[in-house]
Amino acid sequence: MSKHDYEHDYADFTSSPCYEPGDEVPSNTSKNPTFYEVVEARASRRTFVAGGLAAAITSMFGVGVSTRGALASSTAPSALLGFTPVPVSEDDAIHVPEGYDTHILARWGDPISGDMPAFHGTNTGEEQGHQVGQHHDGQHFFAIDGSSEDGIYALNHEYIEPRFLHAEAYKGMALSTDEVVVEADGTRIDDHVLKEMNAHGVAIFRTTKQEDGSWAIVADPRNRRVTGLTHMEIGGPARGHAKLVTKYSPDGTATRGTLNNCAHGVTPWNTYLTCEENWAGYFTNHDQADGRPNLPREHARYGVRAGRMSRYGWELAAGGADQYARFDASSKGASAAEDYRNEPNTFGWVVEIDPFDPAKAPVKRTHLGRFAHEGVVFHPAVAGKPVVCYSGDDARFEYVYKFVSRDVYEPGVSDGSMLDEGTLYVAKFNEDGTGEWLALAPGRNGLTAEAGFADMGDILINTRLAADMAGATKMDRPEWGAVDPATGEVYFTLTNNTRRTEAQVDAANPRAQNQFGQIIRWRENRDDPAATTFTWDLFVIAGDVNTSRTFTGHALNEDNIFACPDGLWFDADSRLWIQTDIGESAQNRGDMTPMGNNAMLAADPRTAEIRRFLTGPIGQEVTGVITTPDQRTMFVGIQHPGATTTPEDHAAGNLVSHWPDGGNAVPRSALVVVTRRDGGIIGA
Repeated sequence: MSKHDYEHDYADFTSSPCYEPGDEVPSNTSKNPTFYEVVEARASRRTFVAGGLAAAITSMFGVGVSTRGALASSTAPSALLGFTPVPVSEDDAIHVPEGYDTHILARWGDPISGDMPAFHGTNTGEEQGHQVGQHHDGQHFFAIDGSSEDGIYALNHEYIEPRFLHAEAYKGMALSTDEVVVEADGTRIDDHVLKEMNAHGVAIFRTTKQEDGSWAIVADPRNRRVTGLTHMEIGGPARGHAKLVTKYSPDGTATRGTLNNCAHGVTPWNTYLTCEENWAGYFTNHDQADGRPNLPREHARYGVRAGRMSRYGWELAAGGADQYARFDASSKGASAAEDYRNEPNTFGWVVEIDPFDPAKAPVKRTHLGRFAHEGVVFHPAVAGKPVVCYSGDDARFEYVYKFVSRDVYEPGVSDGSMLDEGTLYVAKFNEDGTGEWLALAPGRNGLTAEAGFADMGDILINTRLAADMAGATKMDRPEWGAVDPATGEVYFTLTNNTRRTEAQVDAANPRAQNQFGQIIRWRENRDDPAATTFTWDLFVIAGDVNTSRTFTGHALNEDNIFACPDGLWFDADSRLWIQTDIGESAQNRGDMTPMGNNAMLAADPRTAEIRRFLTGPIGQEVTGVITTPDQRTMFVGIQHPGATTTPEDHAAGNLVSHWPDGGNAVPRSALVVVTRRDGGIIGA
């Protein structure tokens, strides 16, 4: 195996340190260069290759991006970070700095609409459709009339844990985190499938600050669930495309539901964008030719399952209802309008939701591309200029994208249609610290009819293949992005970047190199967000005290070591909040042992000082963060506590976490509300 052929550094990709249930099987077989090869070449040019990536840090960081000069080389304490770091933790609790308090809001199963059904272990599928969903992720507080005490909250639900969702029905069974029960006749119980679909999607609810300082969900006509069953319009160039035609929408203009909603975005016109990430495994396709799977490229390049049960087996629902049968994308009718062969093509998009108007149908904005969207981050919109946003494809060796609108932003006038016309670009990172945005448009960068891209809709439905053709740089799971409000620099988390293969591991080299991940950043040419060139560097390489480096060349220490960066957000003062997602199979094991439970840290982008702010309970990931406009209340998402419970322990009733309710309760994803006892700004 070539030393650069690290795409298969784990014979079983599920054993990699940042694997999560539902992650795609690596499917990028293009010859495009990987980001590690770009970094290595850059290091080689500076004669540091003999010492590896860590030895190259001092010369590589801070080159050509920041104009902060003296600040970048400073080791002085940060003016932005005013709290004492919390230590690493392995217990089943939330820890925040001295002087801060926490309480719980919006647990999975808390009622938000309808008859406000209370949470219990035997909630029906219909009841779940009126409750907060499972596995919280991206989120945003939409202030009502600018208030910091009253708002509409939008909260993503990425996936489910069936053994907890069906706690009573699955009690005593040896089930892993992703397993469902199939009946003896090969079917699944209809109401179980309904409950699972209703636990996905987005929860939208009003929340207000109470007299005692706590926050609560309050009944409001705007409260609602957007689920795997909700009617969705399709917008943008792919609307009406032949490859979006289904039995549900013979004209290819609509679909049902949104799934695997990971991170999010907030538009300049104050709507919510929810992003469909690892959606492909929810579908199966049994089509064959010559006795072998015969999947169209729109399925194969995205990881639709061939010839086996989908992730949760929704297509096996006993009643055979159309809303469930559609997850079998096999060709069954005489045309696409008579079956669901194109149903997977209606997923993998960014979905726009107006949190203030339940009457508006969500819209899938196809010009932002179809892939495993982690989230969307916007440059601050400027009147008279195009709108610019970025998105990462969160699968191993996929790409970073940018969209630039055709029309210019008009405050109070512009709406979601701004995202339907423009140019979608994919990033190419060069070894000299420069980069290019490669347009994904008909006739450009090899995207011709002869190459298999007949029109713009075809390019967007096959975004990954178009990016392959254009020559983008294969990245290491681009996750959340954030834009520094003070400088316009764009930051993205790359969860891990392994090079060494498992076959090459020995006693002296006990892990794949740089498994801890890093944060990349770039600055657009001339500080113009719409530019087609940029300069880049690495803000931090995560890891332990021996393998990490910040852009100042310093190693992390016990106050800030971290691994597998995932969530990322800048507050109004340019504090960079970093959230971690060490995979369930690796938490508190091996090289990840020093990291403890997943955590959230705060960084000063000017000095590279990083401090650990919050540690979470057992088995979870920390994901999603936002503050009220006055920055005095923070909401932090805690996803899948207890997920590290083994099948054997689940059968015995020995759950590793009972957070947040304690006792013998089933663990529940929830929001943590963080405040300062002195009423001050969070993190300052």
